[in-house]
Amino acid sequence: MSTDFSNFLRMTAAAWPRAIFLALLLASPALAFDPPVYTRRVSPGLEVSGRASTELQWRQESRRGDYLPAYQYLLLNLRDFDQNLQERQSFHAYGRLGTDLANKDDNADSRLYYAYYEKQRLLDDQVDIRLGRQFVAITAGASLMDGMTVDYRPGGRFSYRLFGGGDVAFYTGYNAKDTIVGGEMRGRFMDDSLLTGFSYAQRREDADLATELIGADFDYGFRKLLNLYGEIQYDRLSDRVSYGLVGGNYHGSDRWGLRAEYLYSLPVFSSTSIYSVFAVSKYQEAMAEANYSFGPGHRVFGRYSREIYEDFTAADVFEAGVEKIRTDRFSGSLSGIWRLDKDGQDLHGARIRAAWLMTEAIQAGLGAEIDVLQRRLDEFEDDTISTRYWAYCTARLRRDLELQARLERAESDGFWGYENRGTLRVNVIF
Repeated sequence: MSTDFSNFLRMTAAAWPRAIFLALLLASPALAFDPPVYTRRVSPGLEVSGRASTELQWRQESRRGDYLPAYQYLLLNLRDFDQNLQERQSFHAYGRLGTDLANKDDNADSRLYYAYYEKQRLLDDQVDIRLGRQFVAITAGASLMDGMTVDYRPGGRFSYRLFGGGDVAFYTGYNAKDTIVGGEMRGRFMDDSLLTGFSYAQRREDADLATELIGADFDYGFRKLLNLYGEIQYDRLSDRVSYGLVGGNYHGSDRWGLRAEYLYSLPVFSSTSIYSVFAVSKYQEAMAEANYSFGPGHRVFGRYSREIYEDFTAADVFEAGVEKIRTDRFSGSLSGIWRLDKDGQDLHGARIRAAWLMTEAIQAGLGAEIDVLQRRLDEFEDDTISTRYWAYCTARLRRDLELQARLERAESDGFWGYENRGTLRVNVIF
C-alpha cells in the first residue's frame, strides 16, 4: 500500500468520527421517525419548482497542490398547465456561481448551463419551440447553444427539427461569430417498430467553416425479443466516417439476455485548429455480453471486449460479476476484470459498489475501481491505469432539505499521480 494512500486512510479515519457526529446531529430529526412520502400534485396554472445547492469541495493533487472551490447552484423550473393539465409553456434554468477559496483553480468559475423558454403545441399541436441557452444532441453532433430549436410534427410517420444559434464554449470564451446550425428528420415505420433518423450539423468558428457532419441512426424492435440499433457519423470536410456504432439485444426470456456491439471512433478536429493537419488514430471495439437474472433483483453477467488500437497492439478484456438491484435496503455489485495486452499492460482488476438504505431518510455507500484500464490514449504519458476509492452519505433531513457528503481518492501510474477529493453539499428543494 502506498504511503500517500496510507496517509489518506489515516486522514479519513481521523475525520470520520467528527463528520459522523455532525451528520447525526444534523440528521437527528430524520432519524427519529420515517418521514411520510410526499407527492407533488399538478393543478392548472403556474408551478414553480427547483433546487438550490451550496457545495464546498476540497481537492488535493500530487502535482498541483490543494484547492478549495465553492459553488452555489440553482435549478429553476417554471411550468404552466392548462385546464386539461397539459404543459403548454415552461422556463428551465440551471447555473452556478463559483470561486476557489485558495485562489488556485481557474475552472472554479461561474457558469450558465442552460436557460430556455419552451412553448408547446403551437399551430394545431404541430410545433414546439425552444428559445435560449440549451443543449442539442443529434447523431451529427452535440452542442450547448444560445439560439432556437423548432420541432415540427405534421402528422404521419415523419417529424422534423431545425436549430441554430451561437456555439457556447466555457473554456475558450464566447465569440458571437462562433455559430452552429443543423437539423434532423425522423421517421417511424412498420407500426413504430422501426425508428430512423437523418441529421446534419455545421459549426463555424469566427465565421469560418469549422466542422460539417452528417449523421444517420436506426432502432428496430421485434416482438420484445430482439432489438437492433446503429449510428453513423460522416465528416464531410475530411471525407471519412468519424463515428459508427451497431449493436443488438436479444432477450430469450425474462431471465437471460445477450448483447453485442461494434464501435468505430475517429477524432474530429475543427478545420481552424492546428490539430486538423495531423494524422489521427482510429479506435475500434467489439463487445459481447451475456446476463442471467435469478431471485429478486439478482443478476450475473459476463462480458468480453476486443480493443483495437491503430498505434498499439490490440487488447482482450474479460469482465464477470454479480449485481444486486435494490429491492429492500441493499444494492451493489462486484466484478473482476482481466486485461490481456501484448504491450505489457496485463491487468487484474475489480469493480466494487455497495449502498445501504439505512432509514427512509439516510443512504450510505462505498465503492472502488482497482486497476481498471478504461482506454490508452497517449504514447508518452500513460494516465490510463485508474484506481478509485469513494464513500458517500445522503441524508434527507426534511422534505425540502438534503445533506450530501462524499470522499474520493483517484490514483494513476501515469502523469498526474493521485488526487484526493472531499465534497459537502446542502440541497434546498422547493
